[in-house]
Amino acid sequence: MSQAMALRSLPEESFAKRVVLVDDDDLFRESLGLNLSEEGYHVADFDNGEDALAYLLGKDCEADVVLLDWRMPVLDGLGVLRRLREARVEVPVIFLTVLSDQIYEEAALKFGAVDFIEKSRRLSIILQRLKLITEGTKAQGGQTQSESEAKIFRLGKLELRTDIRRAFWDGHQVDLTLTEYAIVHFLAARTGADITYRQIYDLVRGKDFVAGYGADGYRANVRAFIKRIRKKFRDVDDTFEEIENYPGFGYRWRDPSETGDSTGSGAPLGGLA
Repeated sequence: MSQAMALRSLPEESFAKRVVLVDDDDLFRESLGLNLSEEGYHVADFDNGEDALAYLLGKDCEADVVLLDWRMPVLDGLGVLRRLREARVEVPVIFLTVLSDQIYEEAALKFGAVDFIEKSRRLSIILQRLKLITEGTKAQGGQTQSESEAKIFRLGKLELRTDIRRAFWDGHQVDLTLTEYAIVHFLAARTGADITYRQIYDLVRGKDFVAGYGADGYRANVRAFIKRIRKKFRDVDDTFEEIENYPGFGYRWRDPSETGDSTGSGAPLGGLA
């Protein structure tokens, strides 16, 4: 059986976002849990999938996001996720793992995870992903997602479910990570506008984050993200060409009217501040 759950609480008036952290590596779990607490999160942590699942399925559980290890004895991370979804528990799940092969990412996304992060990534990356989830529930104008009238953004063949952060193309789900979804939403919401490499990178990493070599070292990272996004859409539709490159500047989402596809409504946002 597991060690007792450690619950790191903040003052009641702080309205801290609640993170469930599940990992059988004691040092990693303790270190990440303390870091998250220092950043203002309310953390409940477990060292095995069975106890975490029991907690998450409990009637008194109130979790905003789950950080879940993939490899654990008895019940692994994917098993936890599958049982949560079978029980219709839709709490956002981010996998933390040393497994970098795309096949693992695809499996996680197929079963409803919102992101897949390698454990070697810096704390700032994890915090940025958590921010995209926990603050993404706020609609423009300060409304919460439940108060917002629009939870679906449509543009041509593109449909974005802003409540669950899922992308669809021509009725078929596109298995994007949370970061990839955020980039697509950012571009599509500004249809026809040229978006700089830096604007996209700031969305992913946080404003003014320094990366790579030289002043423009972040561009390779952005190109890699766009390449993966294009591939995922083309796996669904090999004619997909909506993300256009402005050489030396950035990218844009092509206006559907330019291709004669004017079926999109360009509905209000709802998941991207």
